[in-house]
Amino acid sequence: MANFNIDADKNLTYDAIVIGSGISGGWAAKELCEAGLKTLVLERGRIVEHVVDYPTMTLDPWEHELRGGLTPEQKAKHPKGGRSGFIGAMNEHFHANDLENPYTEVKPFMWVRAHQMGGRSLLWGKQTYRWSDLDFEANAKDGHGVDWPIRYKDIEPWYTHVEKFAGISGEALGLPQLPDSHFLPPMELNCVEKHVKARIEKEFNGRNMIIGRVAHLTEPLNGRGKCQFRNRCDRGCPYGAYFSSNAVTLPAANATGNLTIRPFSIVQSVVYDEQKGKASGVRIIDAETGEDIVYKAKIVFVNASTLSTTQILLNSTSNRFPNGLGNDSGELGHNLMDHTYRVGAMGTVEGFEDQYYKGRRPNGIYIPRYVNLKDGPQSDKFVRGFGFQGGGGRSGWGAGGNQEDFGGNFKDGLMKPGPWEFFITGFSECLPYHENQVYLNKDVLDKWGQPTLSIDAEWKANELALNDQARKDAKEMLERAGLKDIMEFDNKHEMGFGIHEMGTARMGRDPKTSVLNGNNQVHGCENVFVTDGACMTSSSCVNPSLTYMALSARAANHAVSELKKMNL
Repeated sequence: MANFNIDADKNLTYDAIVIGSGISGGWAAKELCEAGLKTLVLERGRIVEHVVDYPTMTLDPWEHELRGGLTPEQKAKHPKGGRSGFIGAMNEHFHANDLENPYTEVKPFMWVRAHQMGGRSLLWGKQTYRWSDLDFEANAKDGHGVDWPIRYKDIEPWYTHVEKFAGISGEALGLPQLPDSHFLPPMELNCVEKHVKARIEKEFNGRNMIIGRVAHLTEPLNGRGKCQFRNRCDRGCPYGAYFSSNAVTLPAANATGNLTIRPFSIVQSVVYDEQKGKASGVRIIDAETGEDIVYKAKIVFVNASTLSTTQILLNSTSNRFPNGLGNDSGELGHNLMDHTYRVGAMGTVEGFEDQYYKGRRPNGIYIPRYVNLKDGPQSDKFVRGFGFQGGGGRSGWGAGGNQEDFGGNFKDGLMKPGPWEFFITGFSECLPYHENQVYLNKDVLDKWGQPTLSIDAEWKANELALNDQARKDAKEMLERAGLKDIMEFDNKHEMGFGIHEMGTARMGRDPKTSVLNGNNQVHGCENVFVTDGACMTSSSCVNPSLTYMALSARAANHAVSELKKMNL
């Protein structure tokens, strides 16, 4: 490895250990290293160096033996993650092997994992939205779940902090339910999207349609290049145009000289010191040699991704915490959430046949939540709400795949741009149900002999009611926007498809009903922090990753402050 220190010293007590190098782990590492703390990042998988380890970043389909298709051997490694439809030959190397990392579906649940440096920050959708007090106050107002221990004002400066470094492009709207970020210039809507936007905003008072707010650079930032509209992001971006730990936070942490990354480190547990009443380090299994090693540190950040973080905490038992670290409340593993989607409508748009666009913009449109707002329409069918993502474009030669025809005229026709099409799909909030849970399964062990997770979770009546309304609203909006050949769709799916797992180690005001306090510290073991999706107390209806970033930076700076005061 040319650029990162991977020589972890067994005899050295680090200032901080960060478990996981994805979106939240990368941010924690950056903030801790820049504050002067010698920081060890434990990564379950291999090192992936920015650009150097993106083998398919420039390949065209015809340069691949199977034109982008998976071999039977590759398919066999992903019997569960493959259901997502996201795994192809160009990105298969960034997806975890289901056979080596099994889990049990008590009810159907798709768990997409990425075990390498950078984790799922190499694969995520890059949609980035601030949450608002509509979200942070929701549990307290309608009684579902427990109250968040923070409000928007507590996290607002940390949103700005991470946005300025990550680079977020988008359009300001001034909506209270969707606060504006510190924006780079927005990407541009195409002609049909501009047309549909104008019609929807005219026909529906209080509804807005904007270009998506995304962690893609639209102008150079800190040595990173701007987006080239290739839409090959899931292979790794050689320009560093989208935010990933590999391109952004870990290089910054490494530049301080305080970072050590140890790859192939399967974290078995956080080690609890019964006499001192706090964590003393982290026990790992070397994935290649099977060696058992304990690394020591003053503080530990657990950022292995939502369910893996909770798996580690459940496996971290002691006399003080016989049911898992921080599990005095019995809530560790419970309140699992995700986002519903794949419900909406699509249609064609006439009158723009002489207009075109260039490139593959890795972004679509966004319609913010408009129901159950303080000053908006209310529903008696459900609580919370939904937003829409989608976009417009012209079908291409691929449309011929579903047509029965042949010959020169058919081929010539496929080379012409097809009709303009437009679609929207709803993203709905999931409530935090205690019975939606994960727990350790000691009867099914992974490749390294560790207990695996059983996942028992499902959508309930409120999520299904939200979906039903989203489908009806989508059709009505497209109809009144003048689209033709409109089709509703409801591609019913189990939890996990949103790849927005949240909860299972929630923040809260009361140690009797939550796992973490308002600074993301484990109740009863305050030198352990959790800032990935596991910490979430509710799920909002907007994408959560920007909130993970802000919470991670906020918690890391609190940890540094407490260390200086000798409180940890």
